[in-house]
Amino acid sequence: MAIDPIKVSDRIEDEYRSYLRSSFPIADPDLNRDFDRQLQGEFPLTKGPLLEATPPYEAGACIRDLVEEGVLSRGFLDFSEEALPLDRPLYLHQEQALRRATNGRNLLIATGTGSGKTECFLLPIVDALLREREAGTLARPGVRALLLYPMNALANDQLKRLRALLKDLPEITFGRYTGETLQTTKKAERDFHARYPGVNRLRNELISRDEINEAPPQILLTNYAMLEYLLLRPSDSSLFDGEFGNHWRFLALDEIHVYGGSAGTEIGFLLRRLRERVLRDSGKRFQCFGTSATLGD
Repeated sequence: MAIDPIKVSDRIEDEYRSYLRSSFPIADPDLNRDFDRQLQGEFPLTKGPLLEATPPYEAGACIRDLVEEGVLSRGFLDFSEEALPLDRPLYLHQEQALRRATNGRNLLIATGTGSGKTECFLLPIVDALLREREAGTLARPGVRALLLYPMNALANDQLKRLRALLKDLPEITFGRYTGETLQTTKKAERDFHARYPGVNRLRNELISRDEINEAPPQILLTNYAMLEYLLLRPSDSSLFDGEFGNHWRFLALDEIHVYGGSAGTEIGFLLRRLRERVLRDSGKRFQCFGTSATLGD
């Protein structure tokens, strides 16, 4: 596959500008205009392009093969080629992860940067939601999968991927609930258009706390500090209790290597509290995923 290094470099720089705008919103309109002017001007953000060759990962089956084999739901055939190329070979470790995950296995994905760790847990989650659609239960609001990140920047980056993947599947809802998530939908929509100029909001993306509490999304993104607050605040109890709180199934921790030492102990207790809150009386268990590029041996 031919790659134009100039175009790739320009795209990376554009995405970096978008990241800076979304991660550091400035309330003062004059300062915000000056900040944006600097980003769009001659202020040097990058050097390069600098090219580095990496060894290829072993190829496996493509998504269409796994659909025909019955490993994945036929709902995957509804994806556009742009959102999810069905005939492009997966890496072998991705194929192996999908086969194990769709059989209910817990997985730890430890492989290099850029080798598709996210797909190893996101596609099995989407597969389960597609099978719910086939069974007629997907319309019920409620969290099915919690994607837990150590920092907001990683959660924000995952949002962009979910928008690209789920634009063809409006039945699957998703939302980010962090300290940056505003309370009312009106304020959240203004903030969304300021952070992502030119991006149309998807109807299946819940962007405000009000929306998330009223009808919890099937895929919820947050960080561990916010999860602590969510478990404590009565205003967020709809995520865990009542008619919406009995759908929990998946737990995915990205960059799991950061949870070492005392932080790892705290996260362990936090996740036990979550499990007791949402699964204690059901007899069910979480299907868990962890990913890292730096776990070593």
